Amino acid sequence: MSIGTRLAGLLLLTSSLTFPSILHAQTADKVGDDESPVTQGDNLAEEEQSGEQELEISVPGGRIIVTGRRNRDPARSSTQVLNVLTEADIARTGEGDIAGALTRVTGLSVVGDGRVFVRGLGDRYSLALLNGLPLPSPEPLSRVVPLDIFPTNVVASSLVQKTYSANYPGEFGGGVINLTTKAVPTQDFLTISVGASGDSETTFENGLTYFGSDLDSFGFDNGNRGLPSNLQAFFDSGERIGSVPLSATEGIAGQLFPTNLVTLQRVDNQRPNFSGSITGGLSLDLGEETFLGIVATAGIKNNLRNRTVLSQSGSGDLSEVFQQQETFITDENILVNGLLSFGLDIGDHTVRWTNLYIRDTLKTARLSEGFDIFPGVTGFDFQNQQTAWFERQLIDSQLVGEFEFDRFGVDVRGGYARTDREAPYNANFSYTRTNFPGDPFGDQFVAYFNQLSDAGISTVAFDDLSEELWFGSVDLSYELLDNLEVTAGYAYSDTTRRSESREFRPFISGDVVDDSVVPALGLRLPGDIINGATLAGFNVTLTEATPFPVFDAGLEINAGYGLVRWVLTDTLTLEAGIRYEEASQVVALDQSVFNTPIPGATPTNLNNDYFLPSVTATWEPIPDLQLRLSASKTIARPQFRELVEQVYFDPESNREFVGNPLLNDSELFNLEARSEYYLGGADKVSAAGFYKKIDNPIENTLQSASGVVRTGFANAPTAELYGTEFDFVYGIDLYGLGGSFFETKQVLIQVNYTFTQSEIQVGPDDVAPIIGAPNQLASLLFDDGARLVGQSDHIANFSIGIEDTEKTQQASVLVNYASERVTLRGGPLPDVVEDPGFTVDFVARTELGFLREGVELSMQVRNIFGRDNFEFQESETGRLEINTFDVGRSFSIGVKAEF
Repeated sequence: MSIGTRLAGLLLLTSSLTFPSILHAQTADKVGDDESPVTQGDNLAEEEQSGEQELEISVPGGRIIVTGRRNRDPARSSTQVLNVLTEADIARTGEGDIAGALTRVTGLSVVGDGRVFVRGLGDRYSLALLNGLPLPSPEPLSRVVPLDIFPTNVVASSLVQKTYSANYPGEFGGGVINLTTKAVPTQDFLTISVGASGDSETTFENGLTYFGSDLDSFGFDNGNRGLPSNLQAFFDSGERIGSVPLSATEGIAGQLFPTNLVTLQRVDNQRPNFSGSITGGLSLDLGEETFLGIVATAGIKNNLRNRTVLSQSGSGDLSEVFQQQETFITDENILVNGLLSFGLDIGDHTVRWTNLYIRDTLKTARLSEGFDIFPGVTGFDFQNQQTAWFERQLIDSQLVGEFEFDRFGVDVRGGYARTDREAPYNANFSYTRTNFPGDPFGDQFVAYFNQLSDAGISTVAFDDLSEELWFGSVDLSYELLDNLEVTAGYAYSDTTRRSESREFRPFISGDVVDDSVVPALGLRLPGDIINGATLAGFNVTLTEATPFPVFDAGLEINAGYGLVRWVLTDTLTLEAGIRYEEASQVVALDQSVFNTPIPGATPTNLNNDYFLPSVTATWEPIPDLQLRLSASKTIARPQFRELVEQVYFDPESNREFVGNPLLNDSELFNLEARSEYYLGGADKVSAAGFYKKIDNPIENTLQSASGVVRTGFANAPTAELYGTEFDFVYGIDLYGLGGSFFETKQVLIQVNYTFTQSEIQVGPDDVAPIIGAPNQLASLLFDDGARLVGQSDHIANFSIGIEDTEKTQQASVLVNYASERVTLRGGPLPDVVEDPGFTVDFVARTELGFLREGVELSMQVRNIFGRDNFEFQESETGRLEINTFDVGRSFSIGVKAEF
C-alpha cells in the first residue's frame, strides 16, 4: 500500500472526519470540485503529496462527521463547536507547552500553573482528556491535570470542544480539551532539538538557591530529601507529637533542618535556561494492509525565574498600609518527559498503546523583608526565608482500540494513571526585629524559638500526595440508515487520592543554659540553630501545626449514554443524546494515623446521579455558511482539594488554601448559537453567543483567623454567565508582488475576541455552608451581582505573520489581551483583582538548508513591552498590592534537526 493511499485510510480512521454511508450515497454528477467524496483515496494521496499532513484526533465514541460534503477541517465538519490545534498550529505559536498554545484559542485563558479557563469559567469547569481518557492531577488545587506539564513535542493535536455532547463525561461546564498523542507515523523519522533561553529579570542577574543535592538540575533528588529516620519512626508509632518523650522529640528536631536544605546561597550571573529533546518514529509494513508504528520521545527543560513580589495588607478603606512584605524568589523549574507509543493499523482497525511519563519539579529559594506597624512600640520588622522542593509526577498507560466493521463501529478504551506530588523539607524561617528599647536583641533580626508573641514562626513541612485512576469504556456505533447513526456507550472510572501534610514548629526553652540565652540561638543561620550543642544545653520540643494530617478521597463514576446523529438533508444535521451518571465522592480523615481517633474533622459523602441531555443542530442555508444551535445540561463536582480540611501553600500565588467538606455539586444549563462562514481554504469568520446558568457554583472566599489570611471555598446560590465570541482567519497570497521571494509567501491574519459577563445571584435567605457555620448566610460571603472568580470581560488574540507555503519559514507577531478578573473574594473588603493586560510576542522559525536538509532554527521574544504581573485590591481611597512583580522580557533560540 502506498504512503498516500495508506494516509487516506488513516485520515478516515484516526480523524473520523467522515460519515461513510452518506458519502457513498453521493453521485459523481452531484459533486463539484470542492465536494468530491472523501472515499476517493487517490485525491487524498495527491493532497498528501502536496504537503498536507495527517491529523490525529482520538475522542471517546463520537465521530466528527460531515454534513453531506467532504471537508477535512474538523472544526467545520463537526456537529459540535470546536477548535483544533494541529502540530503546525502549535509550532506557529512557538509555545513550549500545551497550556501556552491554548491561550491562542478563542475564549481560553491560562491562570496560574497551567490551569485553563474556558470563557471565564475556572478549571473546575474544564475537562482534560488524553486520547479520550481522563487523567488524574498531581496538583492539590486541581482535579484537572495542569496542562503546562505537557510539552508540545508529545502532542499531535489539541481539540477544544465548547458545546457538550453525551459521549463526553458530564463534568463539562466550559469545555473539554482532548490531547491526542502521536501514534502511527507514515514514515520513519528522528528529530533532535536543543534550545537556550533567558529573561531580563533572571539571566545574568543575581539569584538565590540552596544546595539540595547533586541531581537537582535534572529534577531528581539523590536521597538527601528522604524522610528523616527519627521522623519516620515517630510516624510509625502512631503517637501524637505532644505525647512522646523529650528525647524522642529532640531526636526528631535534630534532623529537621539539614544545612544543605535550609541555607540560602547567592548566585551571581545566573546561567541561561536550557532544553533538549529527541523524538523518533518507526513505521513497519507487516503486509496485508497491516502497519506497526512506534513513536518514542524524551526531553528535558530547565528554566530559572526571578520574581520580586510585593504583598500588602492595610486599613478597611485601603488607604493605609499596615503590613508589607517584599519577597525575592528564584524558582528553578525542571520538566522531564518521556513517551513510548505503539500503534497498529489492521485494515480499518487501529489499536494504540500509549505510555507517558512526565516529571515537573520546582526548586524554590525565597528571601523576604517586611514590616508590621502594630506589634511592640514602633512595630516589628521581618526577614523571612523559605527553601522548598515540589515534585509532580505523572505515569500514564492507556490502550485504545478503534474498530470499524462496515456499518458497525466499536471503540474500546482502558487505562491506568498515577500522579504523585511530594514536597519534603518545606522550611520557613522567620527572623524578627522587635525594635524594643533596652532589649539587647531589639535591634537585631532574631529567629525566636521561644514563641515570642507576634514574632515570626519557623516551620518545616512534609507533604505527600498520590492519586490513582482506573478507567474503562466501550462505545458501539451503528449506521441504521445512510443518514442515521446511533451510538451507545458505558464508562467507568475510579479515582483515589491520599493527601498527607505534616508541619512542625520547634520550641526551645532553657535547661542547662538559662532561658534568657535562647534568643541568641536565633542569631545563627537556619542550619546551625538546632545542632548538637543546642540539644545538649536546651530543651527542644515540637508542636504539629496540622490537626488533620492525612485524608483519603475517592470518586467512583458509572455512566451510560445514547447518542443519535441524523443528517436530515444535505444541509441539516441533528445530534441529540442523553447521558446518565451515578457518582460517589468521599473525603474522610484517615483515623489510623494516630493510635487514638482525631475529633473534629468533617467528612464528605456525596452520592448523586444525573440525566444530562444534549442537542445540537447544524444548518447550512447556503454553501459555506453554517448555523449552529446547541443546548445541554452538565455538572461540576467539587475538587478533592476544595473538600479537604488541610492547609496547602501554593508557591505560584503565594497563598494558603483550606478546603470545605460541606461543598455540593454544581449544575449547569448551557445554550449557544453560532454562525460560521468559510471563505475558502483556511479562511473563515465566525460569531457566537452563549449563555450559562449555574446552580451552586463553587467560588473561593477570603478567610482570616488570628491574623492569617487564607483562601477557602463555598457554594454561591446561583450564577449566570453570557457573552459573545468572534473569530477571523484570513490568508493573503503575496505571489502578485513579484520576485522569487514573494512567489511562495503568504500573510496569515488571525483575530479572536470573547466578551463575557457574569453575575452571582444572592437572596436574603440563601445559605452558603462553611465549616463551623453550616447555616451561614450567603450574603455574608458573596455580593449580589458580583462576577465569577477568574472571569475576564474581554479576552482577545491577534496574530499576523508571513510564512512560506512550500518550506518551513515563518515569522509572526502575537498579541494577547485579557481584562481584569477577580482571583479572590475580599469578604468585607474589595475583591482581589488580577490585571493581565496586553502582551506582545514575536516568534519565528526557518529551515537552514545551507547546512543540511531538515535543520530548523527557531527564535522567540516574549512580552516585548515588559508587561508586569498586577494583583491587587483597590477602592476609591487606596490600593494594596497582593501579588505584584516585574515579569521582564524573555528570549529563546532553538535548533531542530530531522533525519
